[in-house]
Amino acid sequence: MTPRAGDKRLAGAKRVVLKIGSSLIVDEGSGAVRKDWLDALADDIARLRGAGAEVVVVSSGAIRLGRARLGLPRGALRLEQKQAAAAVGQIGLAQAWQQTLARHDIVAGQLLLTLEDSEARERYLNARQTTVVLLEQRAVPVINENDTVATAEIRFGDNDRLAARVAEMTSADTLVLFSDIDGLYSADPRRDPKAEFIPEVRRITPQIEAMAGVAQNELSNGGMVTKLMAARIAMAAGCRMAIVDGGRLHPLAALLDGQARCTWFLPAATPQTARKRWIGGTLKPAGTLTVDDGAAKALNAGKSLLPAGVVAVDGDFAAGAAVLVQDRAGRTLARGLVAYAAEDARRIAGRKSAEIETALGWRGADELIHRDDLAME
Repeated sequence: MTPRAGDKRLAGAKRVVLKIGSSLIVDEGSGAVRKDWLDALADDIARLRGAGAEVVVVSSGAIRLGRARLGLPRGALRLEQKQAAAAVGQIGLAQAWQQTLARHDIVAGQLLLTLEDSEARERYLNARQTTVVLLEQRAVPVINENDTVATAEIRFGDNDRLAARVAEMTSADTLVLFSDIDGLYSADPRRDPKAEFIPEVRRITPQIEAMAGVAQNELSNGGMVTKLMAARIAMAAGCRMAIVDGGRLHPLAALLDGQARCTWFLPAATPQTARKRWIGGTLKPAGTLTVDDGAAKALNAGKSLLPAGVVAVDGDFAAGAAVLVQDRAGRTLARGLVAYAAEDARRIAGRKSAEIETALGWRGADELIHRDDLAME
């Protein structure tokens, strides 16, 4: 088979988020993890990492797995039953990922998030920092929605959109949604034999939105509607997204080798450009940091803002808030997401990073604003 364009996009990826649907990872009949399939995907993940990419996994399956282990009846579950099933299933799901990745000497780290964690800036910043540190340590973060305590998220949320938020949060360049369908069609191909396959989407128009279907299973939140919502989030963040049929063994390798058909959603910007635009143009500043000449020079050279270069902190803001950065003359140099609340920022302003723990009694980030969270004016 002739390699497709999608292969080059995935092969050149630097940070990839993989979303795994419930029906792929948990057998519907037995309610057990599909170990052969999961092992094959872990082999693919090891291969992708070997090519230089960082990998984050967003894995569904906890409710389905826990449902079987608790012996809950088939059919629609009450909210509290879903939460109980998630509490049991999440343990087994994390264990399955840990064991399969360990075959390649890969460490797995578990994060339980909700969509709110990706939208409230302080929680967003904490989740981003945790995920980035795991990636820096060559671990694979395995993320699932925190269904044990979520309410509306269980009934209306889905891991397609969560995966897109994770891709946005981590500045990933590629998001792959493994599903039970190989991409976007002009209509539901299971109902319309004349439905046309759409190989590439560069803009989500009303016509594209009209092609979406609905979820086919009450245990699988989502369907094409939520995948298009995920695509909109990912593309706005400068992240390309693929919808791939994940049912076969080694689905990621098949995509890499050009043996799997998929739909690619292609953004106009890069993750870095999109993130800087978001920070610089859409967030209302909650305060101001005034910096000395040395810090101003470092910022213009693409460096992070360290506490030592800050001479004044104005405003009342929480960690993760957007702030202005200005020089002594009052000229705005940048906008950014600050790692410390205002009072803590005042206590460490002018100090070296090594003195943060002494000043606060605890050790946080070395930077007041990391360069990835700065948008220069």
